[in-house]
Order: sequence, then structure tokens, then C-alpha cells
Amino acid sequence: MPGIDIAALVIFAGALAIAAAVPGPAVAAIVARVLARGTRGLAPFIVGIILSDVIWLSLAVLGLAVLAQTFQGVFLAIKYLGAAYLLWLAWRFWTRPVSTISAAPLEVREGGFPAFFGGLMVGLANPKAMMFYLALLPGFIPLNAVTPLTFAELSIVTFAVLAVVFSAYVIAAARARRLLTSPRALAVVNRATSAVMAGAAVVVATRS
Repeated sequence: MPGIDIAALVIFAGALAIAAAVPGPAVAAIVARVLARGTRGLAPFIVGIILSDVIWLSLAVLGLAVLAQTFQGVFLAIKYLGAAYLLWLAWRFWTRPVSTISAAPLEVREGGFPAFFGGLMVGLANPKAMMFYLALLPGFIPLNAVTPLTFAELSIVTFAVLAVVFSAYVIAAARARRLLTSPRALAVVNRATSAVMAGAAVVVATRS
């Protein structure tokens, strides 16, 4: 079965990269996490966010926008669970002593599956991603004629593009974090991180 032609994949990748580069709850959560804890244990968190996008892509490809309306309560529960997770992170950052901001044991302990699940919840709390894919994909493939190959191609491109965009934000945030060495500066970062997380939670919870 033929897949998507290269030109269409490139255009899809470019549109996705532009959309992903616009700061939203996911980018805010990644940057705030790097500023507060560094990059150790961050990979599972990012993988969780990217996997959530692939899930939304899958729902869009399968034409399940109607399902989202039918089971609106489930989608609302997921959205509020993601918002609650961001609020929990905000509280942790606000109450954490400055001396533990860069502590490696904390970073390692909060990696792994908890970080992956947290990233997944942050991503799934934004069903606008599925609307984006539903709006974009018909220009490349008919959603009622998707083959396993085309779905695999779209999933791989989505994963790769988001990994590159999020990595760029991680690098920028990590460089900024290295400039912050005084206890006062670290305290400011802690409070600012908490505010960013709380703001992202409000955005997630109030977006229709």
C-alpha cells in the first residue's frame, strides 16, 4: 500500500513544528521543570507528552471527533486531571526549599514512570491537539482511507518533530538555569516556576 508522498510529509512536519513551537501548557511544563530541577529525569516526561500527541493523532486519523463529543465526560475528566497535576507541581515548586531545587536525588526519584505519566496527563489535558490534526490531515490524506503505513509515517513524523521542538526548549531552559546560581535567584525561579505551572493549569481547565 502506498504511503504519503514526501512533499506532503514535509508540509505536515512544518505545520506541526510551527504549532508545537508556540508556547502552550506542554512547553510551559517542560521549561518550568528544567528551570526548577535540571534535565535529569526529564526524558520520560517529554516522551509522555509526545505520546499524548500521537494518541490525539490516532483519534483524529480514526475519525473519532464524534466519539469525543459522545464521551465528553471522559474527556473533561482527563482535562481536569491534567490541570490538577499541573497545580500539584505548582504547589511543589512553591513550597520546596531553595536548597533542593538542583538536588540530583530528587530529580532521579521524580523521573521514570511518574514523570512519564505526568507528561501524558499534561498532553491529554489538551484535546485541542486532536482538533489541530483533524483540521490539518484532510489536506494530505482522506481520513476514511488511512492505511497502516500512512499512520506509521504520520506517527513517526509527529514523534520526531515534537522531540526536536521540545529539545530546543530544553536546551534554552538549561542554559538559562546555569546562569542562576545565587540562592535569591533560585528562589525567584522556584516562585516563577510555580506561577507558570499554575497559569498553565488554569489555561488547561478553562479552554473549551
